[in-house]
Amino acid sequence: MNQQQRDAMFARWQEQDPNPETELNYQTPFELLTAVLLSAQATDVQVNKVTKRLFAKARTPESILALGESGLKSYLRTLGLFNSKTKHLLETCRILLEQYDGEVPADRKTLETLPGVGRKTANVVMNCAFGEPTIAVDTHIFRVSNRTGLAPGKTPLAVERGLLKNVSERYRLHAHHWLILHGRYCCKARKPLCYQCIISDLCEYKPKTEAAK
Repeated sequence: MNQQQRDAMFARWQEQDPNPETELNYQTPFELLTAVLLSAQATDVQVNKVTKRLFAKARTPESILALGESGLKSYLRTLGLFNSKTKHLLETCRILLEQYDGEVPADRKTLETLPGVGRKTANVVMNCAFGEPTIAVDTHIFRVSNRTGLAPGKTPLAVERGLLKNVSERYRLHAHHWLILHGRYCCKARKPLCYQCIISDLCEYKPKTEAAK
C-alpha cells in the first residue's frame, strides 16, 4: 500500500465523519482517565453505564477517594477485573492529589506511571483530553491496521509506530477514532462488512465478504 492509498482511506473517513469523538462519556480529563482505566475487558457501553452512576456521586480524585474501597467497588462490580480496577483507581487518585494537585498530567510518560495506566490508556487521554495526535492501539485498530495493510505489525507498539509513520500529519489527530469506529462497526473481527465498506477498493484484505442474500 502506498501513501496515496493511505491518504485516500483517511480522506474518505474524514468526509464521512469530520470530527469523530470517543464513545466514552466524560466532561473532564480526570473523568476520561477514569473511564479509560475502567474500559479494560469492557465495552464503552458498559463503562458509560457505570460512570453515569459513579460520576453522579463522585467525579473528582477527592470524592472518589472518599468512597473508600468498598464504596467504589459497589459501583464497579458489573465490570470485569473490578477488584484490581478499584485498587488502581483509588491509588491513582491518591497520587494525583499528592503529586499533581489533583490534576491529570498532560504528559504520556507521566501518565504511564499511574497504577493501571498503560501506553494505550495514556495515548487515549493525551489524544482526547489534550488534543495530542497520538494513536492508541486497541484490538480494533490492531486488526484494521493489519487487515487493510495500512500499518502491519505483530505487536500493538509496532502497529502504533507504523501508523505514526504512515498516517499523514493532517489526518493524525483523528486517526485513532476513525480506525476504532471502522473496526467496531464495519471491519469486524469475525465477519467484516466489506460489501458496505467505504475503503473496500483500497484495502488489501482478501477475500472480501459479500452481503447475505
